Amino acid sequence: LNESRSHFGSSSVVRPRNRPSPLFPAMSREKNVYLAKLSEQAERYDEMANYMKVVAEAGSELGVEERNLLSVAYKNAVGSRRASWRIVSSVEQKEQSKGNADNAATASEYRTKVEGELNEICGTILKLLESGLIPGAGGGESKVFYCKMAGDYYRYIAEFSTGGDKDKAAESAKKCYDDAMAVASADLPVTHPIRLGLALNFSVFHYEVLNNPEEACKMARQAFEDAIAELDNVSEESYKDSTLIMQLLRDNLTLWTSEGEGEQ
Repeated sequence: LNESRSHFGSSSVVRPRNRPSPLFPAMSREKNVYLAKLSEQAERYDEMANYMKVVAEAGSELGVEERNLLSVAYKNAVGSRRASWRIVSSVEQKEQSKGNADNAATASEYRTKVEGELNEICGTILKLLESGLIPGAGGGESKVFYCKMAGDYYRYIAEFSTGGDKDKAAESAKKCYDDAMAVASADLPVTHPIRLGLALNFSVFHYEVLNNPEEACKMARQAFEDAIAELDNVSEESYKDSTLIMQLLRDNLTLWTSEGEGEQ
């Protein structure tokens, strides 16, 4: 399903780095940002995430470019593993259905390994967000960006978790999305790309995690219609991003509506 991306443009697991290491020695903020950009071009997203983690932990508020680099880094680091998890889970189910118990068990072990990496990456970015970035957000736009981001990573955890862990992650995701929505409704115009991206991802959460297609469609439709009504007032700099996310909202609505009709 379509989700928003905060910026348009894997090696080892992202690990917390509290001290300089041979690979990540103490460097200036500017050099870490430059290396993050270089890592992005080289598609080495785990290293990109580590460079931006150092920048985020420095204490001062992130600029828009830095904020987007952080988002892109973790989105891609976790995205490749989400894709891997789906593939391995599918293989595991097929092996089970064929009665290949040994292969199914091996696939299950491999899936657990991927889940461990997902948990670690999501835990790292959530700690960054909740311990520093969200409390230190200076304006409504930053607050919405970071709360939405936290909601996204709790949603990713809910995707592969089961039982009480899934419920806990889903509850945390909903709270983060609700917090973001409250600030967005007060501080951001309905056509703002971050507000539209929030509505997009929150609606996906309702559809995929909470299994509530009615609420998902309601949220996506409301965001789309509100933005359409104000499209003439969109600034030139955000027009492209806003209309792209509106298209994703409409695509999801079309998909969800057709699936609902197919089930009747």
